[in-house]
Amino acid sequence: MNLAEVAPAPRAAPRERVELKVRGRVQGVGFRPYAYRQAAAFGLAGWVVNTPQGATLEVEGPPDAVAGFVDALTSELPAPATIDRIEKRTLPPTGESGFTIRESALAGDRSATVLPDIATCEECLAEIADPANRRHRYPFTNCTHCGPRYSIIADLPYDRARTTMAGFVMCADCRAEYEDASDRRFHAEPNACPRCGPQLALRDTSGVALAIGDDALSTAADAIRDGKIVAVKGLGGFHLMVDARNEDAVARLRQHKNREEKPFAVMFLSMAAIEAVADVSPVEATLLESRERPIVLVRKRRDTLAYTVAPGNPLVGAILPYTPLHHLLLGDLGFPVVATSGNRSDEPIVTDETEALARLSGIADVFLVHDRPIVRPVDDSVARVVAGRPMLLRRARGYAPSPIAVVLPPGILAAGGHLKATVALTTEAGVVISQHLGDLDAVEARDAYDRAIADLTRLHATEPNRVGRDLHPDYHSTRAAERLGAPVVAVQHHLAHVASCMAEHGLGPPLLGVAWDGTGDGGDGTVWGGEFLRVAEDGWHRVVHLRPFRLPGGEAAVREPRRAAFSLLHEIFGRNALEMTDLAPIAAFTAKERATLAAMIDRGLNAPVTTSAGRLFDAVAALLGLRQRSTYEGQAAMELEWAAETANATAKPLAFLLRAGAPPILDWEPVVRAILADRAAGVATGEIAAAFHRGLALAIAEVAATIGEETVVLTGGCFQNAVLTEATVAALRAAGATPVWHEQVPPNDGGLALGQAYWAARYVGDD
Repeated sequence: MNLAEVAPAPRAAPRERVELKVRGRVQGVGFRPYAYRQAAAFGLAGWVVNTPQGATLEVEGPPDAVAGFVDALTSELPAPATIDRIEKRTLPPTGESGFTIRESALAGDRSATVLPDIATCEECLAEIADPANRRHRYPFTNCTHCGPRYSIIADLPYDRARTTMAGFVMCADCRAEYEDASDRRFHAEPNACPRCGPQLALRDTSGVALAIGDDALSTAADAIRDGKIVAVKGLGGFHLMVDARNEDAVARLRQHKNREEKPFAVMFLSMAAIEAVADVSPVEATLLESRERPIVLVRKRRDTLAYTVAPGNPLVGAILPYTPLHHLLLGDLGFPVVATSGNRSDEPIVTDETEALARLSGIADVFLVHDRPIVRPVDDSVARVVAGRPMLLRRARGYAPSPIAVVLPPGILAAGGHLKATVALTTEAGVVISQHLGDLDAVEARDAYDRAIADLTRLHATEPNRVGRDLHPDYHSTRAAERLGAPVVAVQHHLAHVASCMAEHGLGPPLLGVAWDGTGDGGDGTVWGGEFLRVAEDGWHRVVHLRPFRLPGGEAAVREPRRAAFSLLHEIFGRNALEMTDLAPIAAFTAKERATLAAMIDRGLNAPVTTSAGRLFDAVAALLGLRQRSTYEGQAAMELEWAAETANATAKPLAFLLRAGAPPILDWEPVVRAILADRAAGVATGEIAAAFHRGLALAIAEVAATIGEETVVLTGGCFQNAVLTEATVAALRAAGATPVWHEQVPPNDGGLALGQAYWAARYVGDD
């Protein structure tokens, strides 16, 4: 018998097919090309597709190969892709061969993570610098690892057809890169080159083109060298740029922009250029060179910049180039430039060249523009290092709209506040916070804010089912929240600050929140701002606050620290304070003005009661002669912080008094009396400022020990102050408490929307 004739046929190798639904940052980061290459490496068949929820894959092949593919998918992702979760389902094998990238699916809810704009990668920079490369000096070079995302996305899922690159048809060379699985531009949606992509133009103030392409860039550089103000259309809007060394040019920009003293950001070509003028710590260097590329506050070491860039300020807001256009312009110039937001004071950043010619008329001398539309304004983010960690002070380009990973019911919209406005939306991926939208004083800013709400809900195809807002009835954000038609949860301002830090760090009750800022509606007819809030499972309670005082003139007292100082002195000394003209804030008023202020305080006329820590900082700055009138928000408090940094490390803390009450009060009177005594004794201003900060830190630790909560959240605009925050962290740790402070979400009002969403979702029964 022929045994070969009866031997059983060999069994087919076993095959397995799985479906993977991937959620996270998987659109606009080269995830589909990565999946394609991994499938080829493991010999798997199947497909990958972008969906409004993220990405979906089906892979088929030997079980060990499928397992290897899944492992590689999570362990070897290209930066900046991240996976939050994968839903896996086993399917029957189909015998399919080959792996494909399918056309994006459009159906279903929109919960995909929208990627922020990403700084230019080193590979693209090398191409721009290479005279032999077809993208030599092309200012819109990008790949799957870098380039525009949030600023150009019109809709989800993320494909070229739903971006502002839809109007640019790829040339044959770019199309070949886009379709080549081995190329880093494989499915790079903004892919372009000088033949087929966006182009530069330099225009005069009437809109007439002066130069095109690379000539436009060179001519703009010449204008900056000549001391002119150039409006530059960048990634998410316009910058106004001048030579940062040219005193006259910077002063003219200040005059035209009506920005008296508020610091300007400065763009440097390289880390070496920054280190030539400032001390940069390793943490600050990492932050500056990160793909987010924020403005970072670093300490000046040499005065090579114009004084008017940041008058009297020991810090400089430094930023490195983050687009090819910026790299080319700074490279041509060879010196740092002021790079401030392209807007008039109190208005939103300009994004369109036609709008720029109208709104920046009278400020800019020439306009360097391009023809790639910007979907939404995205300003530069701002950060500083506090207590050894980065802290965002303005969350915008590079960070927004990456969600905060806190699990809340989807569909809750939060309207934020009035200053440093943001809006937030809860989604399956977490809480999506809009880019920084600015203050809502100007009509243009309010219109931009309304568009941001519409944009956020449209992009995620969500009709809000609940809305969180501030207690203040007259905020534009409050009125916008009421117009949305969903049930509204009013969240007290300082509670929202605490809840924001809780959400950022995934904290639940019980804990003590220390919420110190300028002003916020207390809901009891007074203005809060120096609050200790205990958050428990059953709600929240105000357990301690700073001693109240009046703000004569209301909003005028925010602009004039001398008014807060006058009020403290009047509170302590009565009408005798009117004659204490040896003190700077008293001498700053005429006798008639002093009498009027005293009458306002005595009668409670346009003199609201406040517990504001921010106004206490203002008052102390005025008492020390540092600042009687402020030209921008927080100026007096910042000058007090800078003074404290000059002091001896052993300065004795000034002692606050915790007085019994319902609730107890942290009394500042002993501190004010001690400051007056020290001034009379000739103690250095910096020593007194340092003693004040350290006294506040010890007072917080004392209150925390009295309340008995181990976890203490530090939040509100006052904790942007590095001296205060670092001293408080040290004092709390020494007392055995666990301090928590902001890092990825601003402690200022830019974080309110996150806190409102968190509280509206979890603690609707607000007391």
